[in-house]
Amino acid sequence: MYRPEKYRKDENAFFYEFIKKHPFATLVMNGQRLLATHIPVLPKGSATDFLLFSHMANHNEQQQYLKEGADALIIFQGPHAYVSASWYREKDISTWDYSAVHVNAKIRIQSREELELSLKELVAFFEKGEEKPLFYDEIPAKMLADHLPLITGFWLQPVKIEGISKHHQSYHPEDVNRVMDQLRKRGNGGDSQFADDLAKTHNL
Repeated sequence: MYRPEKYRKDENAFFYEFIKKHPFATLVMNGQRLLATHIPVLPKGSATDFLLFSHMANHNEQQQYLKEGADALIIFQGPHAYVSASWYREKDISTWDYSAVHVNAKIRIQSREELELSLKELVAFFEKGEEKPLFYDEIPAKMLADHLPLITGFWLQPVKIEGISKHHQSYHPEDVNRVMDQLRKRGNGGDSQFADDLAKTHNL
């Protein structure tokens, strides 16, 4: 990952919270060509010591490369936005602001029991905010019995983690406020989310 010094993020707490907040990730592996799958990936453990877990459909082309010890790159991305230089007080260069975490990891295949426990955790994580949540144990047993043989669960043991938060660091507060105002005027949900991230970074 390209990380200019002022945008680098290396704190374990940042990684852990970022992954929980942006769990829909891109899993990249090298087969006969580079392959990528978009899947939910969650951490298990604590900020200082965690594994990642997920699962994949067996008919996915990438599944055949899910082997013990195989290398994978998992990419987590937060809100991002194009920033026009026309928003600044003085002429400058337009840019793109974003945040992301990259995890290089080793694959470990889950047992059937581990897969079921992981699915329970995953469903609970995403269902908890629903008005009438449907948890794993409430899914019909036959449906689960038919579905589980069709997927492969796996752990991801982090080997290296890198983070970046490019949020207009070193810019004048007036320019940052101008950027936030323009992003919110666009009426785009992603731009508004990024404006909120800018406000947090700059304590505005």
